[in-house]
Amino acid sequence: MTSSFDLIVIGTGSAGASVAQACRQEGWNVAIVDEREYGGTCALRGCDPKKVLVGAAELVDRTARLQGKGMTDRANINWNDLMAFKRTFTDHIPGAHEQKLQDAGIHTWHGQAHFAGEDLIEINGETFQAKHILIATGAAPAPLDVEGEEHLANSDDFLNLEQLPESIVFVGGGYISFEFAHIAARAGAEVHIIHNNHHPLKGFDPDLVDELVEHSRTVGIHIHLNVSLQQIKLLADEADKKRYQLTAAYKQEDGQIDDKRSLLELECGLSVHGAGRAPNIQQLQLEQGGVDYSKKGIAVNEYLQSTSNPRVYAAGDCADSPGLPLTPLAGLEAKTVAHNLLNGNSQTTDYTEMPSVAFTIPSIAAVGLSEEEARKQISHVEVRHMDMSSWYTYKRTNEQAASVKLILDTEQRTILGAHVLSGEAGDLINHFAVAIRLKLTVDDLKKVTFAYPTIASDLGYMLKL
Repeated sequence: MTSSFDLIVIGTGSAGASVAQACRQEGWNVAIVDEREYGGTCALRGCDPKKVLVGAAELVDRTARLQGKGMTDRANINWNDLMAFKRTFTDHIPGAHEQKLQDAGIHTWHGQAHFAGEDLIEINGETFQAKHILIATGAAPAPLDVEGEEHLANSDDFLNLEQLPESIVFVGGGYISFEFAHIAARAGAEVHIIHNNHHPLKGFDPDLVDELVEHSRTVGIHIHLNVSLQQIKLLADEADKKRYQLTAAYKQEDGQIDDKRSLLELECGLSVHGAGRAPNIQQLQLEQGGVDYSKKGIAVNEYLQSTSNPRVYAAGDCADSPGLPLTPLAGLEAKTVAHNLLNGNSQTTDYTEMPSVAFTIPSIAAVGLSEEEARKQISHVEVRHMDMSSWYTYKRTNEQAASVKLILDTEQRTILGAHVLSGEAGDLINHFAVAIRLKLTVDDLKKVTFAYPTIASDLGYMLKL
């Protein structure tokens, strides 16, 4: 006899777990399943452990900048000690996370789940019926279709390295590659990034990205733009020390391979996939559940409900929604799903502000409209691009790369978008997120008295009109 549940959740990250708990609190019979450890990407193999490593790399960078300006010794990273410290943030999570769900009365399973019908989920050979199903399976590295692709490590592997190789090549110019490249370079590795066009870090302001690329090169990161990866070859596998060779072809301005230039060949001890992620839904057998999807994820309506199977909802990186693939957005969409499951479809997600940060050193951040988007949508736009490296906030730590670009509506006197490159970008961008969310005008912000000298006290200089 098939067991029945009010809700089956697939995925235990920030979206899945919160919806499961919200529905269980209302008395629903809820089950949750994950093919991996409980806790999701952010807590176990993403944002949180990454930021621990970034913290150490930032300290290395800051002491290096202050040599001859008061500092006499440079900080150095002991990789083994750093990874042991990182594990104090991650090792306890799977057990604690699962226990919390069980204590709430939620049925927990481990295994691969897939649809066996429109309201049927099969797990480890057993079939369960559900009135409602939430897909919250996140994302996974996108397939590259390159010879030797099986030799590529992924972000999970990098965050669990017992020893840091002497040389690393990151494939793709996304935030994973750039963040990890900055960590590895500060830890003493030779680092290369290869990217298939002239525009890495898609989603961030191109002018600030250019500044970051140039600064990254000054700290020893080799960045190869407009090259196409052709092959990854394993050269040696002795005593746990592997050697790889990556071959890439240079591209012309029109995107075609430039046959007149020699191939780029790089040897390394580790090659890492950083060329984007895709919705983690291939294993779900969605066709059997009548669930429509695209390469962007589960097709959903404004209520985050499947457009083809009303029993099914999706949230987070696996949903084809307007939300960026970020943990706070997954949490935001989870609140929408929980409300609509419990109360009927009556709530949509407000994506007014979606702050995003790549934790390079310095960081790059964005919120609101890009310059290109603003100029297309609004006629009365002012763009303010300011170099802040001479400002006290950055000069006191000898930070060489610090700039901001603000997109302003001169008629409404509001902030349409903000883009920041600096060691303080992650905090500064949140002030602009508040302004965009609350529709504060430039004059509203200038009325605020900020503590001085602080990051926020620079807002007044940025907003002079």
